Amino acid sequence: MSDERVRLFVGLELPHDVREALGDWRRRAVGNVRGLRLVAPESLHVTLCFLGWRYASELEAIAAACEAMPSQPLARLLVADAVWLPPRRPGVLAVKLDDVHGTLGDIQRAFSEALESAGWYTPEKRPFLAHVTVGRVARGVRVRAVPLPAPRRHEFDGSTVALFRSRPMAGGSRYEALATVALG
Repeated sequence: MSDERVRLFVGLELPHDVREALGDWRRRAVGNVRGLRLVAPESLHVTLCFLGWRYASELEAIAAACEAMPSQPLARLLVADAVWLPPRRPGVLAVKLDDVHGTLGDIQRAFSEALESAGWYTPEKRPFLAHVTVGRVARGVRVRAVPLPAPRRHEFDGSTVALFRSRPMAGGSRYEALATVALG
């Protein structure tokens, strides 16, 4: 008997005003870059741990592990510069976030360690980079990593981490929060 598989990640939710400001900036700054698919404002977030495809039968235990995380402080963040990732052959357009007190890095590490110890997550080898993906380059399209104007510097508190289900669809994935953890 096969079990349904679901695509999961743990991410920091962004406040509504930050999502809207990034969406507005992106539309103005990027214009009509051929082959760049813009992420809908309601889908903007900071990925902390990408779990990938997991069995649906694991959902309840993964959600419980996330909800049982020890209390974490609010993450004070500052919208920073636009960046193409990776720089030489971009696959995404992102906006970096300055982690003012290093708290988001600590939160990411805590979730990473908890999910890895349970066997649901394999940490990436590269260091964690606090960023919001605002656009994805279509397959087979090459985009030149041109400098872009920085978004308006906006300071905010990251206050909610969620376990998200990602539903791949034509035109971009849709995300559904399955469990949330309040910070602070």
